[in-house]
Amino acid sequence: MAKSENAELVFVPLGGVGEIGMNFALYGYGPVNSREWMIVDVGVTFPDATLPGVDLVLPDTRFIEQELRNLRGIVITHAHEDHYGALLDLWPRLKAPVWMTPFAAGLLDAKRQSESGAPKIPVTIYKAGETFKVGPFEIEAIPVAHSIPEPMSLAITTPAGTVVHTGDWRIDPAPTIGPATDEARFRAIGDKGVLALICDSTNAMREGDSPSEQAVGKGLREVIEQAKGRVAVTTFSSNVGRIRSIAEAARDAGRQVLVLGRSLKRVIDVSGELGYMDGLPEFVSEEDYGYIPRENLVVICTGSQGEPRAALAKLARDEMKNVALSPGDTVVYSSRVIPGNEKAIIEIKNLLIDQGMKIIEDGDALVHVSGHPRRNELRKMYEWVRPRIAVPVHGEAAHLVAHGSLASMAGVPEVAQIRDGDMLRLAPGPAEIIDQVPVGRIYKDGKLIGDDQVMGIKDRRKLSFAGHVAVNVVLDDKYELAGDPDIVPIGVAETDARGNSIEDLMLDAAIGAVDSIPRARRKDLDLVQEAVRRAVRGSANEVWGKKPIVTVFVTR
Repeated sequence: MAKSENAELVFVPLGGVGEIGMNFALYGYGPVNSREWMIVDVGVTFPDATLPGVDLVLPDTRFIEQELRNLRGIVITHAHEDHYGALLDLWPRLKAPVWMTPFAAGLLDAKRQSESGAPKIPVTIYKAGETFKVGPFEIEAIPVAHSIPEPMSLAITTPAGTVVHTGDWRIDPAPTIGPATDEARFRAIGDKGVLALICDSTNAMREGDSPSEQAVGKGLREVIEQAKGRVAVTTFSSNVGRIRSIAEAARDAGRQVLVLGRSLKRVIDVSGELGYMDGLPEFVSEEDYGYIPRENLVVICTGSQGEPRAALAKLARDEMKNVALSPGDTVVYSSRVIPGNEKAIIEIKNLLIDQGMKIIEDGDALVHVSGHPRRNELRKMYEWVRPRIAVPVHGEAAHLVAHGSLASMAGVPEVAQIRDGDMLRLAPGPAEIIDQVPVGRIYKDGKLIGDDQVMGIKDRRKLSFAGHVAVNVVLDDKYELAGDPDIVPIGVAETDARGNSIEDLMLDAAIGAVDSIPRARRKDLDLVQEAVRRAVRGSANEVWGKKPIVTVFVTR
């Protein structure tokens, strides 16, 4: 591969650096005005209470959309939602070839079939140990351990040098599914010389080494064996290794397994087709639930993050047709809390506790381990790869800074602290931020995608805070009120502190606003409309302390 004159190698994250989730990375190679680009991962994050009605949060791809003629492809490292979950929604904007592992491709196809109108994306399958080219980038897929089948690190080679993009990884000498992280291959690549390591920072603040998935399986088996009633275990639906650990623990304890939750069933179907469920007893159906003694059943269910429509939330509210939990049953949270979900998770736990269920989580027994490297594991990666430049990614500011400090202490000559939108030049010369590109978030809301203004999310937030008032004012041919205005408040307090009707107060304010305008000036209907809007809003604020959105219609 010949080195182009004036060519630069740059790294540009559009998501996932300075935040957890929504991973979207760009690599560019070539002269400044004619770089060729490759995308690594197209992830989502999930909305919180500040985004009412929003289904998914996606990275803003304006920058790369302006470079589509030079976009050579998209490589997905693994099938977690924060790494591939935006692909179906953003691919129509990107329209580039996609490379994925068999498991990721299987999940993508299952998801596409369940979403009306989803595009059929041309996918090339790659496997661990294989090499392929994406424009000027030579890619080698290196197997790593994580909490999903077939996660890959990428060794990305250009004439400017080799970059190792770790994706999500950890060191597990005994993973339940898949090979262990390939230390020998990382060492061999390090021996050849590595320009930069773009590395996962999620657990950079946690000392020590991660427990193995086999140890988690043992912990789950102990919990299940000691439980007197049913055991419901909630976990991430994509964590196939954990699903298998739970199923094996149930089998060893003499219990049958019921699976609840559409996303879990979809993952299990794809995993079964690829052989990851081989050797497990057949799962029972919901119709069989009532015939199985309590002490002989384990339920694996969605809802570990407090999702209101997930199976665990429905069980907590006793909303399922054929399945219910009883006092004395045990609910195991085999998962971590994603920041922002704490309140929703606590609400579900409290519902379960009020009904007499016993809650077990990571602090009570070894029922979960993260799929990301702790500090000792990060030190080992730097020992193997020996990069010239360390670039911490996949984390919030505290994680990135902690990771950067560790890399410096590990002897890495350069540590680049960047955030979403920074264009980092990796070569030639020292690592340097040379530009900022447009960056932000767009939203999937029902069947549509757009920014918060286009999707009306800002107004929706205001509506959720202070409600809405519609006012209809009719003027006669002399520009006098043709009767009292019609007023319809929604989400507005009914009475003030003295018990007076706020609707009546707003009505009086609307009439007063019209009466205060000289008749000759009432011909300006826009003037009347704005005067009424301000008066109604102000009257509500005076007695309520909040300013509702007010829509006024003036007709003659």
